[in-house]
Parts: sequence; C-alpha cells; structure tokens
Amino acid sequence: MKILLLLPLLMCLTSRVGGKIFGRCELAHVLKVAGLEGYRGYTLADWVCLAFYESHFDTAVVDHEADGSTSNGIFQINSRLWCEGYKHFQPNFCQMHCSDLLTSNINDDIVCAMRIAQGHRGLGAWMGWRKNCEGLDLSAWLNGCVL
Repeated sequence: MKILLLLPLLMCLTSRVGGKIFGRCELAHVLKVAGLEGYRGYTLADWVCLAFYESHFDTAVVDHEADGSTSNGIFQINSRLWCEGYKHFQPNFCQMHCSDLLTSNINDDIVCAMRIAQGHRGLGAWMGWRKNCEGLDLSAWLNGCVL
C-alpha cells in the first residue's frame, strides 16, 4: 500500500533525469563558447531570448503538437523535419533521435539549431523568437553576465 502512495512521487523524480534548467548567464556562456555570437548575423542575446521563449531554458521540455510531431529540448526542435521521433516522420535533417535533445548536454541541440538557422527564415523559423525577440533591444538578456 505504501508503495502505491510513493509511486507518483518516484515518477515525478525520474521524469527529469538527464535534463537541466540553465541559468540565463550560464546558457549565454555555453552558447558563446559554441560560437553562436554573430552566427548568421544573430547576437548572443537573440539566441538566449529564443531559448527562453521556447523552453524557459529547460532541456527536458517536450511539446506534443497537433500534427503528431513533438518539439524537443531547449530550442524546441521539431520531429517533423529535424529529429527522429517515435512517429518516424521523414526527413531527419539533424540526423539524431529527438530524445538526444532532452539531456543536459546541449551541444547536439546547438548544432541542430545552427542548421535550422541556416535556412531562409533564420531564427524566424521559431515562433517564440519572431513574437518575442525579433527587432527588439535584447541587451537585457546579457546584463550582468560575465562572458
């Protein structure tokens, strides 16, 4: 009987294994080291703003879309085109499984996001960036960060 009471708690604890919620400046530092400052003409603040509005800096976020696809990880990369999900959409332009985007190591997320940003829409491929970051003064995203 006691195990049944503890089961929901254990499920909550294990569902976050491998993910991480980054701090704003911590993420900015990781993105800078990865070479995103100035990539395709976007500032580091653009990338930090994008990550905040897509996932609130949480690598474990999975959003289930109406079309059956999922958006995954800190940049909410969609399984319809970019990663292999459980519904096996084609293509898989980033050549990875979507679950790889849900870990605390975001190097593969960054590489895939860079590939997406190479497209004609750039960061405009993300609704969160278009609605909340595009064309705005984003300097506050890096305020107080030692980069």
